[in-house]
Amino acid sequence: MDGLLFDTEKLFQQTWNEIAEERGVLLPKEFAGKISGTNGKHMCCVIEKYYKISDGKEIQDECMQRVQAKLKRNVPKKPGVDEILQYFKKNKIPLAVASSSSKQLIESNLRVARLSAYFDAIVSGTEVKHGKPAPDIFFIAAERIKCKPEECYVFEDSVNGVRAGVAAGCKTVMIPDLILPTREEYKCCYGVYDTLKDVVMSFL
Repeated sequence: MDGLLFDTEKLFQQTWNEIAEERGVLLPKEFAGKISGTNGKHMCCVIEKYYKISDGKEIQDECMQRVQAKLKRNVPKKPGVDEILQYFKKNKIPLAVASSSSKQLIESNLRVARLSAYFDAIVSGTEVKHGKPAPDIFFIAAERIKCKPEECYVFEDSVNGVRAGVAAGCKTVMIPDLILPTREEYKCCYGVYDTLKDVVMSFL
């Protein structure tokens, strides 16, 4: 969802840095790639490492609360979102959102952006024991839309998401947001495109 459907990953990064600055911490550029697409214990471990604290849960919760408050006003969509969702709906292809974010935030974002009707299932990071880059979330998403993982396409913007999609056995397509793909992503992905609009034009 974040960074793929919605241009919200930048908002998350701004908020991570906002909280860090308040605590006298300077986050390096690599932090964005390490935190993107994560949740739960994995996210806490990243926070603890870069904020140099023993328990990252408080900062995790604070970031989510601040971002959620900002998104109640506006949820900016990424280029090509409307086109690709309309294509899938027209062709009766079942769709699921499999996001590391909470179910409450997923539902709120979809509602504010008026995209709820396109999706047949939602899976949040709070529903799995192991978040991305583990494949668990995509196994559940495939099951909820009554498909085998190998029959599914996964669209991801983050390296952690790509690794999860590949590990699940899904055809994984990367639409990079903040972090550019490395040779590894080009090698393991079914395709790499600049925007979802490019997927509609040249992939479908």
